[in-house]
Amino acid sequence: MPHKQIPTASLEVFSIGNVKEGSKWFWAHCLALYVISFSACILLYFEYKSISKMRLGHIIESTPKPSQFTVLVRGIPRLSGKSYSDTLTKFFANYYASSYLSHQMVYRSGTVLKLMSDTEKMIKSGCCGGSVNAFKILSSEETVKENVKEIARFADLGVASRYNECPAAFVFFKTRYAAFIVSQVLQSSNPRLWVTKLAPEKNDLLWSNLCLPYRQLWLRKIAILIAAIVFMFVFLIPVTVVQGLTQLEQLAQALPFLRGFLNKKFINQLVTGYLPSVILMLFLYTVPPTMMLFSTVEGYVSHSGRKKSACLKVLCFNIWNVFFVNVLSGSIINQLNAFSSVRDIPAILARAVPTQASFFMTYVLTSGWASLSCELIQIFPLFCNMVKKFILRIKEDSPNNLTFPYHTEVPRVLVFGLLGFTCSIMAPLILPFLLIYFILGNLVYRNQILHVYESKYDTGGQYWPVVHNATIFSLVLTQIIALGVFGIKRSPVAFGFTIPLVILTLLFNEYCRQRFYPTFKQIAAQVLIEMDRRDEICGRMEEIFQQLHSAYCQFALTSPDSCKAGNINEGDHKIQDPEAINPCVKLET
Repeated sequence: MPHKQIPTASLEVFSIGNVKEGSKWFWAHCLALYVISFSACILLYFEYKSISKMRLGHIIESTPKPSQFTVLVRGIPRLSGKSYSDTLTKFFANYYASSYLSHQMVYRSGTVLKLMSDTEKMIKSGCCGGSVNAFKILSSEETVKENVKEIARFADLGVASRYNECPAAFVFFKTRYAAFIVSQVLQSSNPRLWVTKLAPEKNDLLWSNLCLPYRQLWLRKIAILIAAIVFMFVFLIPVTVVQGLTQLEQLAQALPFLRGFLNKKFINQLVTGYLPSVILMLFLYTVPPTMMLFSTVEGYVSHSGRKKSACLKVLCFNIWNVFFVNVLSGSIINQLNAFSSVRDIPAILARAVPTQASFFMTYVLTSGWASLSCELIQIFPLFCNMVKKFILRIKEDSPNNLTFPYHTEVPRVLVFGLLGFTCSIMAPLILPFLLIYFILGNLVYRNQILHVYESKYDTGGQYWPVVHNATIFSLVLTQIIALGVFGIKRSPVAFGFTIPLVILTLLFNEYCRQRFYPTFKQIAAQVLIEMDRRDEICGRMEEIFQQLHSAYCQFALTSPDSCKAGNINEGDHKIQDPEAINPCVKLET
């Protein structure tokens, strides 16, 4: 369309809304959509294949881990006159006599454990913020440690009792293959009893959720789903307010006393450009902790499972609130219409996305570039460190406990990918800003993962299917919006050529789901059997068995011997002192 002064025009001039109806230039947009879609699918295929190979190589070449021989059993029934441990021993000795090795019960953590934990904290930091020298009544630090050991001995008597047992246990098997088969098979005709799954790594365990009754987990999932939906709708209030700031004409009509103030050029640019994205970013900082709390209440028994669940929740939340709500609230303010039917969705998105190009560009600057700066500076850990040293007066250098915040960073990167795909043919001026973000992000995240964060547990590439599915969703959404644009702009040929592209993208996703995704859910029996045979030939199986009980010792202040005390039916493999284990086969943490 003709424009006399392009520099003074809005960003809509550089969007697809500037193309006339029925224009032949829609062929260029359709061709660009094909190039982008095919390029993305090719890259996704090779990346999925590469990560699958890396995951398989990591499993095969890794040091033997106790989690590979351990099954977490929940929903153990209690027989009259018998403890959970007796019931479990009878069950597995009966049905898995050839492969069952031993087990370790899970106990409820009570007052004694809390006393032990509090004592350990006081030794490190001092009571009420005092230094370690506050324990002047004791002769030396060794005396304090002896008292802690004495508390631990009393704790062993109180903890390892049949009345403190939870209906959950770690069951150890003689081979990886046996443990895997037990974790996959339905153990009882009642699916809520004898529920089995491969145990997480010791450092990955969320002990507080192990004692939750398995029968109530489905109620927790429903409650958390409802709570998450309510939270998403409550969050519509600040998002709607933010979008109102981008529509100063409507805001001035609603609040006439601000008309003179809003007419100033500097205020107009500040309120409509920078302020909405800053406010939205500040509100979004409350989302990851909230979703992490929801995932904890949901009942996950591992830190990795909880963090992955929180990652999915934050991703869905950000896609809905950052993209859809911002787009649709802007269109509602402008056009005062909402969805009348499902078939109207492409047309509504096609009209709304180009009009929000300026907001998304500002969002990339405020939430993208600024977040990378904050990631480098580590403002929150720096603040916590200052509080520990100058307020709590903790003088000793604490170890680095930072783990990579997947539930925060992965959704942010994927949302920017969504913005890049949807705006690629609608408002391509955003692409240089996104390109700079991804280049800087590559450098920043590499540095943080290599030199800042500590890996306490290994997920084995479990986040890649999340990335793949989110990228496919972004591609399909882009194609649906393009269908709406070509429809309202009266370009039937471009509209017709886009429909097969949607079908091909969905077929490609189904192929990847059939070809690669099963390797992320399960481990091939061929791989497990070969790993077992390799360890048997090398004579390492006995040494691996010696590590099992100490690896899942529930109470940190108790000795490894106390962990063995709660074990029944250790079979032919006597558990020795973990210090006697050959150093060459010690596990990597």
